[in-house]
Amino acid sequence: MTSKQRVQEVINRLKVIVGLHLRNLTSYLLFLWIIARKSKPLALSQKSAIVFAPHQDDETLGCGGAIALKRQQGVPVKVVFMTDGRYGFLDRMETAEVISLRKKEAQTALDALGVADSEIIFLDQIDGTLASLTSESRQNLIEQIVQLLQKTAPGEVYVPHRKDFHADHEATYDLVRTAIAQSGMQVELLQYPIWIFWQNPLSFQLQGRDLDGAYRLPINSVRDRKHQAIETYQSQIPGLSRGFLRRFFSPYELFFKE
Repeated sequence: MTSKQRVQEVINRLKVIVGLHLRNLTSYLLFLWIIARKSKPLALSQKSAIVFAPHQDDETLGCGGAIALKRQQGVPVKVVFMTDGRYGFLDRMETAEVISLRKKEAQTALDALGVADSEIIFLDQIDGTLASLTSESRQNLIEQIVQLLQKTAPGEVYVPHRKDFHADHEATYDLVRTAIAQSGMQVELLQYPIWIFWQNPLSFQLQGRDLDGAYRLPINSVRDRKHQAIETYQSQIPGLSRGFLRRFFSPYELFFKE
């Protein structure tokens, strides 16, 4: 390697480090700004709920506090995992082992939040494919969701934010919203953000209207349980920036209504 190449390699590494710190800072500051200035208070409802998570850990990060609060008060909560999570930071393991491990982690995390195994559903779509399903596969999946909604008859449905900047997350929102429309049911739809704030501040793609309809739910009384549930995901947590994870340990959870 030439000296010029070594210098360029150092520059590239510095860019990555600086970019990571910028994302850590700006994502957390944006979250705090929305909590303090742009969100309205949200009171926990007694409505039964169904949570749709693209991958095993999204449910806990995005609305683990809401789940724990509802279960603490005896409100029914069902959790549906859309994909098998096979591509989650586990390159050294066989695919079947990864899928099995992530299911076990999800069951342990949800047990900490008060959700029994009987209330957990795995739809087992291939991780990373929700946005590129064939028309037939997409409609089959929507019909599965319709049946779940009609059988469960929830008062609230939780999905990732419509602009969560992750293909599986945005596809989950679209699939569930379409299923609700096809079911003819009247339910309250709440969007939970995971990746939406984690953007390069130099090429920020969110617009003001994307952050409209923000509500903050106080979860301080169950923060320890949410923390315990997050730490259950040991296959995932080490691969995530502590700066990215920081806001998920907040005394508030954010939700967006349309």
